[in-house]
Amino acid sequence: MLAYIAWHRPAAGVDVGAYEQALQRFHHSLARVPPSGFEGSQAFRAGAAPPQIASAAAADDEATSVAREGAGPGYEDWYLLDGWSALGVLEEAAVAHGHVSRHDAVAGLAAHASGAVYRLSEGHPGLSGTRVSVWVAPARNHTPPAIADLLGDGMDPRSSALWRRSLGLGPAPEYCLLAREPPPGAAPARLPSGWRAVVSPREPVW
Repeated sequence: MLAYIAWHRPAAGVDVGAYEQALQRFHHSLARVPPSGFEGSQAFRAGAAPPQIASAAAADDEATSVAREGAGPGYEDWYLLDGWSALGVLEEAAVAHGHVSRHDAVAGLAAHASGAVYRLSEGHPGLSGTRVSVWVAPARNHTPPAIADLLGDGMDPRSSALWRRSLGLGPAPEYCLLAREPPPGAAPARLPSGWRAVVSPREPVW
C-alpha cells in the first residue's frame, strides 16, 4: 500500500471556508469516480508542516527548533494507492475530464504545495480515527523502527500505522506514524539518541 501525501495551505487573503469547500469538492469527485488503483483519500487540517520539520532535522537543529519551525496551519491530503502504477493514473486523472475543474479550483486558491510518497511498513492502512500524525526524523545509520517502538506501551497497533518515505518531492521526514493519541514512544526520553519526532494534531476536513 502506498500513500501520496500533499501538503498545502491557502494563499494570503483566501477565505478558509471557501478553501475547505473547494478541497472537499475535489475529494468528493475522486470518491464518486475513482481512478484505477485508487483506495480512497482523506484531507486533514494539520498542526505542523512536515517539509519544514525535515529541513530543520537535516540542518541538525535541536528538537525544540524542529517543533517550532514545523508549527503552523496547513492542510494534509492522503491518497491511498494499491501500487506505483496507480500513482501515475491518479496524476493523470486529477487533471482530466471529470476532475480537472475541482482540482484547479483548489490549486487556484493555494499558496504553496509539496508532497511525498510513503509506503505502509506495518499496522492498519485506514485513515479514519487517527487524530495525530507523528513525523520522525531518525539519526544517520539508524535501525528501522518497529511500530511498537514508536507507540510505546498500552496502545493498539491494529488502529495505528507506520509509513516510510519512498519518494520525496521536496523535503519530507522519513517516517510517519498515524495514531489516535500522542504515543508515549515518541516522547524525547523514549526516542533513540539523535532521533526527533514532532506530534501534529489533525482534524478531518474530508
